[in-house]
Amino acid sequence: ENDIGSFVAWAHDEMAGLTGLINNAGILRDGLLVRKDRNSGEITKLTAQQWQAVIDVNLTGATFMVRDTVAKMAAHGHHGVIVNMSSIARHGNRGQSNYSAAKAALAANTRTWSIEFARFGIRVGAIAPGMVKTPMTDSMKEKARAALVSMIPVGRIGMPEDIWLAVRFVIECDYFNGRTIDVDGGLSF
Repeated sequence: ENDIGSFVAWAHDEMAGLTGLINNAGILRDGLLVRKDRNSGEITKLTAQQWQAVIDVNLTGATFMVRDTVAKMAAHGHHGVIVNMSSIARHGNRGQSNYSAAKAALAANTRTWSIEFARFGIRVGAIAPGMVKTPMTDSMKEKARAALVSMIPVGRIGMPEDIWLAVRFVIECDYFNGRTIDVDGGLSF
């Protein structure tokens, strides 16, 4: 929490003010909430550490970034926009209880914060990417990646540039507020 406050103060000073934030933190610690081994019958559970690590970064860290950024913007009378990075996993995804919960909460808070921060002239929107080419998706087994890509109606994996176009829209369209845009090639229809 102290690191976030220090970072926001540094960014404000370096840029002679803040007019926005692209809130793009995210980690994965995937695992079924409860799993039964097919051979041994052994039951394993998602650990508290797996749960909390994801909540700490993807929700708590993101929330405090918004809190401290908006506080600094409001204190200096700066209007602007916050763009949160949610995920299509917010609709639920097997083996991602922790990630889905955090990204769903971030999407819900996008709406809440859009109402709370309107009085400061600050808009809040969110982007919910689907499968995007990143080092993480590049490290997947080819067969698994191909199976996932085959489910995307546009027939390809998303590129970082696709996400940027959506972020840019949220930044530039001053009538957009309080909503989450899925950028997933039609996967979550």
